[in-house]
Amino acid sequence: MPGTNGADRAGDPALRLGGRWRLWDQFSLRGAGFPADGVLRLVDDELALAADRIGLPPGSPRSAGAAPAASAAEWKAFEESFAASAVKSALTLQSAAATPEFRTAVAWQNRVVLGRAVQPYLSWRPTAARTSQVRQREELVAHYWQRLCVKNDTIGFFGPVGWGRYDPTVPGLAVDPGRGLVAETTVYFASWAIDGLARSIGADPVLAGWVAPRRVPFVRVDGRTVSLPGRPAQQLTPELSEVLDRCDGTRPALRIGQELGHDVTEALTELVRRRLVVWRLDIPADAYPERHLRAWLATVEDPAARQRGLDKLAVLEHHRERVREATRPGELSAAMAALEDDFVALTETAATREKGATTAPGRALVYSDCRRAASVRVGPEVLSALAPLDPLLTSATWLTSALAERVMARARRVFDRLAGPVDLATFWFACMPILHGEAVSDVTELQAEFWARWVRLLRIDDGARRVVLSLADLADRVREVFDAPGGGWPTARYLSPDVMIAATDAEAVGRGEFELVLGELHVAINTLGASLYLNQHPNPAELVELTDRDYPEPRLMPLISKENRSRLSTRIRYSLARPEDYYVALVDFTADPHRPRTVNSADVSVRAHGERLVAVLPDGAEFDVVDVFSHVLTSLVLDRWRILPERDHTPRVTVDKLVLARETWRFAADQLAFAEEKTEARRFVRARRWATTHQLPRYVFVTSPAEPRPLFVDFDSPVYVNLLAKAARRLVRKDPGARLTVTEMLPTPEQTWLTDDRGDRYTSELRFVAFDTGRDEPES
Repeated sequence: MPGTNGADRAGDPALRLGGRWRLWDQFSLRGAGFPADGVLRLVDDELALAADRIGLPPGSPRSAGAAPAASAAEWKAFEESFAASAVKSALTLQSAAATPEFRTAVAWQNRVVLGRAVQPYLSWRPTAARTSQVRQREELVAHYWQRLCVKNDTIGFFGPVGWGRYDPTVPGLAVDPGRGLVAETTVYFASWAIDGLARSIGADPVLAGWVAPRRVPFVRVDGRTVSLPGRPAQQLTPELSEVLDRCDGTRPALRIGQELGHDVTEALTELVRRRLVVWRLDIPADAYPERHLRAWLATVEDPAARQRGLDKLAVLEHHRERVREATRPGELSAAMAALEDDFVALTETAATREKGATTAPGRALVYSDCRRAASVRVGPEVLSALAPLDPLLTSATWLTSALAERVMARARRVFDRLAGPVDLATFWFACMPILHGEAVSDVTELQAEFWARWVRLLRIDDGARRVVLSLADLADRVREVFDAPGGGWPTARYLSPDVMIAATDAEAVGRGEFELVLGELHVAINTLGASLYLNQHPNPAELVELTDRDYPEPRLMPLISKENRSRLSTRIRYSLARPEDYYVALVDFTADPHRPRTVNSADVSVRAHGERLVAVLPDGAEFDVVDVFSHVLTSLVLDRWRILPERDHTPRVTVDKLVLARETWRFAADQLAFAEEKTEARRFVRARRWATTHQLPRYVFVTSPAEPRPLFVDFDSPVYVNLLAKAARRLVRKDPGARLTVTEMLPTPEQTWLTDDRGDRYTSELRFVAFDTGRDEPES
C-alpha cells in the first residue's frame, strides 16, 4: 500500500490520505472576484485607536471595573472625528460602488437594487449629516462589497470557478494567474424560465399533439389493471389500456393516435384526470434546457406550428445574447429588462421569483457562470499537511454508516410488513415516514453522539481557546472510537472538504510558512459533480475518468426534482452521470425520456437476498435498495460535519498544520446591547468594548438565522460594525432568543496568496474530493 503522499501506481494520479482515502488529483479553486484588500479600505486606524482610548459614552450603563465615562468635551471631539471619518468612508464606498465591476455584479444579483439604492447613493454628496434612507443605502452597498471581496463563492465573474491539480514537482504551491480574472463566461437560462416558455408553447392546440405523454413513474401496470401506492387497483377499458401502454414519453400523442387508428385526445385527457399520465411539455433537467426545447420543436412535423414555437424561443435566445454581450452595467440592466418584458409577453408569467422556502436559488431568467483565468498546482508539502483530514473523514463515515444502518433496519421491517417482493414505488412511499420523519430524529441523535465522541477524544479544558494536537496522537484513537465499515450508501463514499491555505504568498508555502484551514466538509457527496463545476471545467471528460476509477461498475441513481427546498437547482444538481449508469424515477421524471437505462419506480422490484434488500431492474440488474435512498440520506447529513457542539464558546482545534475547527462564539441577539445605540459613534465605541470583553479577533464572520449568508465584520470599521448591529436588531425582532454565531476569520485578508495578472490578491479555498476505498481493499 502506498504512503500518504504517493501516487497509487506508476502513472496513476490518484493520491492517498492514510491508507483509506483516495484524493482526486484535481480540485476546484473557489474564490472571490474582487481583491481581498477592498474591505480594508473602509478602516480608519486612528479612529479605532481613539475609540479605545476614550471612556464610555456619557450615559452608558457601567459595570464594576469599567472605564470611566468620557467628559462631554472629550465625547464631542470624538464625535467630530467620527463624523469626519464617516465622510471619508462614504467617499471610499462610493468610489467602490461607482466601478463598472461592482455595478455589474449587483446587476447580476438584483438589478432593481441598482436603481433603487446604488445610483441614489452615488448621487448623494457625503456629509456628516445623513438621513435614515442614506444610511440604509450605504449599508446595502457595504453588504454587497464585503461579500464580493471576501466570500469564496461560485457564481458569475464575482465568484468564478477555478481549477487546480496536484503536481509532485511543485515546491509547495504554484499559481498561474492567466490573463485577466475570467477565462470564459457562459450565460445560461434558468430552468424555470424555459419551463415557463415550454408551458406556453405546449398550450398551442396544434403543438400539443406533438407532446409525448408519459406514465407517472409510480403507476404500476399489470395488463389492464393499474395501481398507485396506497390506493385500490383500477381496471381500465381496453381503449384506455392501449393508450396507456404507449405513454412512454417518446411517442407524441398524434403518433399514438396513428398507431391505434383513432384520435386519442379524449383517452389521454381521462388518463391525466386519473393521474396515471402526464401530458405536458416537460423539459429535462439540464444546464441547457433551451437545447432540449429546440430539439423537441424539430420533431414537430407541422411547419407553421413548429415555427411559432421556434420564433418564441428565438426571442429569448436573442435577449440572452444581448445580456451576454453587454459590457457596461447600464447595457446589462437594459438587456435584462428587455428579456423580462418579452418573457412576460410570451408566457404571461412573472419574470422574477421572490425568495422563499419553496424556491431554489436563481430568481432571474438568466445567470452566468465563469471559469477563472488563474489555475493552481499544489505539491507534496500541501498534500502532507492535508493528512489530518484522515480522522475527520473516518468519523464522518461512522455518521453515514450508522444512519444507513438505522434506516435500512426500519426499511426491512416495512418490506416484511408488505410481504414482498413488492414494486419499488409501493416500497418507496411506504418508507416516506422513515426517510422524512424517523431518519431526521436519527441523524440529530447521531450528531449529538458524534460531538460527544469528539469532545472525549480532544479532551478540551474548560475555557481553552486553542487545542493543538498531532496526527500521531489522534489517528489510532479516532479509528477505535469511530470504527465503521464506511459509506452506508454509494455517494457516502465521497466527501468534499474545502481547505484554505493561510500564507502571505505562494513562495511562503514552499518554505513551509503556511497553515491549512478547513472551511467546510460536504458529507456524502462529490460536489465537483455538480453541473456548475462540470460545465466550467476545461475538459469535463477528465472528471468522468476520475469517476470511472471510483465506480468502474454502473451505478443506480434516483431521479430528483429540478428544484426543492433543500437549495437544489439545476446549477448544483449532480451531473456526472455516465451512459452506463441507471436512473430510477421515483416521483418526478426529470431526465430525457429517450435516455437508455432510465426506469420507472413502478417497474422495479424490491426483493430480499438474505439480510439485503435489492432493487431488481427490468433488465435484471440488481442494486442495494439504499442506493435509491441516497439523495434523501445525503440531504440529512450534508452539513453535519462539525466536530464540536454548539456551545457559547468553542476553541480553535489544530492537528499538525491543519485547523479542523476555528474559534467560535455564540451570543443571544439581545446580548449585543451596542446594537440598540442610536448614534453610530456610541455604537462603534461600545461594540469595540464588547468585542474586547469577549476576546474576539478583529476579523470575524457572523452567521444569523435571519440572514442567508455569513457576514464579514471588521471591528476596526464603523461601516461593518453597523452591519453587525443591523443583523442583531433584525434577529431580535424575528426571535429575541435566537443566537448569532461569530467565527474567527482564518485566513485573514492579509493571508491571501491567489493573485491575478495585475498582482491583486483574492481570498480562496480549494475544494477537494476524497473517495473512501475502505470497502474495496484492506487498509495497509
